[in-house]
Amino acid sequence: MSAVSSYRERLWAPPLLYVATAMVIPASLLVFLPINSTVGEIVAACMEAAVLVLLWVLAPTIEVTPDEFRAGRAHLPREYVGSVTAYTGAEATTQRGPKLDARAWTLFRGYVQGVVKVELTDPEDPTPYWLVSVRHPERVVEALQPRSAG
Repeated sequence: MSAVSSYRERLWAPPLLYVATAMVIPASLLVFLPINSTVGEIVAACMEAAVLVLLWVLAPTIEVTPDEFRAGRAHLPREYVGSVTAYTGAEATTQRGPKLDARAWTLFRGYVQGVVKVELTDPEDPTPYWLVSVRHPERVVEALQPRSAG
């Protein structure tokens, strides 16, 4: 069983994106109504439901536990976490763009403005750092700080 999280968030899409998926309905109807109106309505409803389920299921989780840092399906043992830096605003955009190292592991969501940069200390790993979208970068930095013994 996994250890208790010191930070956890799910990168849900914003509500407007869920509303925008409704454009699947008229697109489906446009294709299928000339063939059969009942089939068109069923396909439109099923496609809208499928898109909504995909948005929900594919929303990655960011989690910090005493043992690891998780971003989506990727897991980084805490022993390999080096320095951690929070970025917001224009600096976050710069980190995702011109300052991005091509070897970095990334998990971005365009609708999430903040990012954290987690340096790796594993000498065997060619990845210099992870750059991960988060809504509360400062809280992730705080959660990833080394715990003092005692």
